[in-house]
Amino acid sequence: MFITFADLSGIKILSTMNISVPLQTLKLYQVNSMEKQKRKPSVKVVEKAVVAPDMGKLPPQARELEEAVLGALMLEKDAYSVISEILKPESFYDPSHQLIFDAIQGLAMQQKPVDVLTVVEELKRRGELETAGGAVYVAELSEKVASAAHIEYHSRIIAQKYLARELISFSSEVSQQAFDETVDVDDLMQETEGRLFEISQRNVKKDVIQINPVIKEAMQNIQLAANRKDGMSGLPTGFKELDKLTSGWQNSDLVIIAARPAMGKTAFVLSMAKNMALDYKQPVGIFSLEMSNVQLVNRLIVNVCQIKGESIKSGRLSDDEWERLDKNHKFLYNAPVYIDDTPSLSVFELRTKARRLVREHGVRTLIIDYLQLMNASGMSFGSREQEVSMISRSLKGLAKELNIPIIALSQLNRGVESRQGNEGKRPQLADLRESGAIEQDADIVCFIHRPEYYRITEDERGNSLVGIAEIIVAKHRNGPTGIASMRFDNEYARFQNLDDYAVGRNYVERPSRMNKQVSNDEVAGNLTSPTSDFNAHSRDPLPF
Repeated sequence: MFITFADLSGIKILSTMNISVPLQTLKLYQVNSMEKQKRKPSVKVVEKAVVAPDMGKLPPQARELEEAVLGALMLEKDAYSVISEILKPESFYDPSHQLIFDAIQGLAMQQKPVDVLTVVEELKRRGELETAGGAVYVAELSEKVASAAHIEYHSRIIAQKYLARELISFSSEVSQQAFDETVDVDDLMQETEGRLFEISQRNVKKDVIQINPVIKEAMQNIQLAANRKDGMSGLPTGFKELDKLTSGWQNSDLVIIAARPAMGKTAFVLSMAKNMALDYKQPVGIFSLEMSNVQLVNRLIVNVCQIKGESIKSGRLSDDEWERLDKNHKFLYNAPVYIDDTPSLSVFELRTKARRLVREHGVRTLIIDYLQLMNASGMSFGSREQEVSMISRSLKGLAKELNIPIIALSQLNRGVESRQGNEGKRPQLADLRESGAIEQDADIVCFIHRPEYYRITEDERGNSLVGIAEIIVAKHRNGPTGIASMRFDNEYARFQNLDDYAVGRNYVERPSRMNKQVSNDEVAGNLTSPTSDFNAHSRDPLPF
């Protein structure tokens, strides 16, 4: 007797119940089971990895190296001089190590010997011995190393760890404030830039170098200047009298050009930028904090095309002006002039953008219009004078870092207005606005003086001063001071060399009175022609 199963899988159940099943049925069951296994897709079982809970992260530190450095400082007397500019007490992670290093630093500053005994006594005198770990711990530090052979390398690692901790702490504070909806984002960005600039400045170090390569570079510069007919060693401005005094703007120099409002500061630097970019093919970067880039370009168009500014603004140009515009504006195309009109530019932003301009476009000089409109990246200062001082120091440091001249415009105070006469109206170094640090940090300080602005139309010799501008080099760290005279065309807001328009003018060149007072007889005996050795200089290629 055979039993029929609708489901062959039931055979397994019957077998467990000791019910006999035909052999043929068993074989059929096995065949069906094998086919089902073949048809069944393979499923890979993936076990989930067990994630351990976050145990936290330790701040960047190197305690063993800290111990080694402190021990080495107490072993060799000259070890501190090696790392004095690399480490400071807060560079150490361990608070006890900070106290010990501070004691070592104090002894070294007083030119006292540094060893285990003197450090212990200094800590005892300060009342910090037990906090620092006791005399036994200080003595154990000297046993950590055999010599001070690698102290500089170890110190630089400690300094890097300290810088990493500063960045972590700084970013954490910024992140926390960014989540706070009551904090103004713009103010936070300014403060962030300032703090980051401070941190980066701490890490800027330049090692000393032997004099030989410097001598080689200096000789190359002298040879280069000697081979040039014009005797220029720096970047030419296109103004002959000024280039005579300065030999061009020199690399790493901070040049301050100061004047009272409406005296023509922007017109002067734009005329100079035009000369550099168009005549000498030197890339120029302009940071305009006062005017937009369109306004600045309009001033350049007025300068190059000789069209009145009011005509450009109104768009009401005569046929002749349209012709000049169409003919000459094309000279500005592809000119190596790069403009940034970011308002209230910070020192940190300027540094970042300047590096990019030099790296990507090979910019040879930077023009900032003007210095007092900059800010110090959100840093807190007791007065505006301190802030301007920090800005001027930063500009000088940037000029040295990039090895290019930086030209910054500056305002003058009202002291000029209270003085009488042509000589009294000439600006002085004391007239620089808001900070005496500008005078100290600058390599060259130039003043723009136009007697015509004060309704002074003749000098003491009866020569006409209408349209005459004086560029007074009041400070020149590496050369002479003096006065460079040129013509100012108020109609087109442009400065030009005198001899370009000397025909028909009753003008006599006068020597500088910046350094000494001379008599009228001396002046008459030293009068020279306005013509100079710069006649061989390249002429203006523009068709006007």
